[in-house]
Amino acid sequence: MPIVIFATPFFNANAVGFINALCSLPNVRLGVIAQEAQERLPTALRQTIDAHYKVDNVFDAAHLAFAAKTLRNYLGGLDKFLAVNEQIQVPVAEAREALGVEGLSVESAKNFRDKARMKSRFAAADIPCAKHAAVTKPSHAVEFATAVGFPLVLKPLAGAGSQSTFQIQHEKDLHDALLRIQPSDANPAVIEEFVLGQEHSLETVSVNGNAVWQSCTYYLPAALDVMRNQWIQWRIILPREASSDVYADIRQTGAKALQALGMTTGVSHLEWFRKRTGKIAISEVGARPPGAQIMTLNSRAFDIDFISAWARLMVYGEFIPPEQKSAAGVAFLRGQGAGRVKAVHGFEAATAEVGHLFTDVKLPDIGQPASGTYEGEGFVIVRHSDTAVVEQALQRVIELVRVELW
Repeated sequence: MPIVIFATPFFNANAVGFINALCSLPNVRLGVIAQEAQERLPTALRQTIDAHYKVDNVFDAAHLAFAAKTLRNYLGGLDKFLAVNEQIQVPVAEAREALGVEGLSVESAKNFRDKARMKSRFAAADIPCAKHAAVTKPSHAVEFATAVGFPLVLKPLAGAGSQSTFQIQHEKDLHDALLRIQPSDANPAVIEEFVLGQEHSLETVSVNGNAVWQSCTYYLPAALDVMRNQWIQWRIILPREASSDVYADIRQTGAKALQALGMTTGVSHLEWFRKRTGKIAISEVGARPPGAQIMTLNSRAFDIDFISAWARLMVYGEFIPPEQKSAAGVAFLRGQGAGRVKAVHGFEAATAEVGHLFTDVKLPDIGQPASGTYEGEGFVIVRHSDTAVVEQALQRVIELVRVELW
């Protein structure tokens, strides 16, 4: 009977989904570590976990190790220590190492979290990526800008996706971004050239360091544009061609990138660009499942419960590569500005026109606060055998549906 610990900062919807998948596995004992009390879990789910330990700081490896040791003693052992949150990958790896539990090593976890270190590994392995430099003081960024030129991107060294990322078009942008980030030895950043092209993701299932399954998406528009413009209701498309030779180059390069960083067993999320020349450039990689409903898109396109597949992979080391059946995509419903949701307009019209393609819908609740994230206040997921139909249906959703804030 495998004994598993899952660590998460909070019991948000994403964490609850992964905990539920672990609880659904047969003959598994599950302990949970979080900064929140177990009462924040849904009642039915709370009754299925075997133990819970509340810590003051889930980002501290010593806190995690102490909690895991306590749970190990209570549960009678520990086989797996898991997490899907980007920001706690390193402390969880450190706690695993302290307890002698197998999993992604500390050095490999740092390769994924430290973006400058990541790209140094890429350069050593001849993997295409943007020119970059670590920044611990403003002069480092200025020197890089002088040498490389604009446009550029500045972000925290341990960033996740496009969070806290600044697009730099000229010297004033650079000055303003440096004031916001305030890079230092304790708060390092990374600056890199801004790659022009179509932004994509590559999701990979790895078993013992080998890529055994891959899938691709593309973003409309790019994530940085979405972060900079709160009014944009954007889309992610998982094309029907995701398993075809159209993406053979990134599948091969992505697998090589994961090996260079030290990926072992797990689901990873890699962001990359197709340049206007047709060549590819990797942006960054997370050693964890993707967010932004990409797990759901893979579930719909491949006709599989992908979160349950992740649980089986991480606990038993088992994964049966599924066959792609459809294209799928998501439109994110975003209100403009701050405040709370006052109304949702146009959903009935969107449903009448393209509702036959809907598979998953999360409409904003009246009165809920604005999320302040690029995923907005709600989403609509569609599926069809034709990629163009999916893309056009989501275009109609973002044209017709409006979230009003007050």
